[in-house]
Amino acid sequence: MLEIKYHGHSCVQLTSEEHSIIIDPFISGNPQAATKLSDIRVQYILLTHGHEDHILDAVELAKQNDATIIATFELANYLGWQGAKTMALNLGGSAAFPFGRVKMTQAFHSSGMVFSEDNRIVYLGMPGGFLVTMGGKTVYHAGDTGLFGDMKMLGERHDIDVALLPIGDVFTMGPEDAQTAAEWVGAKLVVPIHYNTFPPIKQDGQAFVDSLKEKGIDGIVLKPGESTSL
Repeated sequence: MLEIKYHGHSCVQLTSEEHSIIIDPFISGNPQAATKLSDIRVQYILLTHGHEDHILDAVELAKQNDATIIATFELANYLGWQGAKTMALNLGGSAAFPFGRVKMTQAFHSSGMVFSEDNRIVYLGMPGGFLVTMGGKTVYHAGDTGLFGDMKMLGERHDIDVALLPIGDVFTMGPEDAQTAAEWVGAKLVVPIHYNTFPPIKQDGQAFVDSLKEKGIDGIVLKPGESTSL
């Protein structure tokens, strides 16, 4: 069995038996978060890209749990210099772990930290997404991305049980493009992410799920702190 817990924004925790991983931890900076960072127990932390709203709590969480961060080469080095245990994984690459397997997919976005106090931006590698096989299920976390044609290939090559798709628009796909992505990926269940955290990305998650049902696609809205199991 696989439990999927949504912590808000793009942060999702996957748990199967004694294994638990978290993707894009953004808890302390998210006003909608329903879970305290100190209460999260994981062995691995997966990061799709280097924006603050996806990596803010990664180092603290890694140290708190003696967990390993999995991220692109540049981002893994950047966080490793801050004292975290890291493992580099780049686009198209995959690796086996005690909980299952992780493959990093492409995404169309940007990646870097902005230090406004001295007008400086640190580039942190290419953005990506993840295909996670865990508990006998395959989960696709698209990361922050626009719609791209190779999502069709992902759906053709992989039997995806759950797709976590951004719908916020402005910085990622909006609901209309995310609906097309859901069709192409062909997941058995779609969960909207990356919306409503800030005013520019306000969306109606239930309306998106309802639009999927019109296409014969199952979807579910998870509020921060809520879970579903497969």
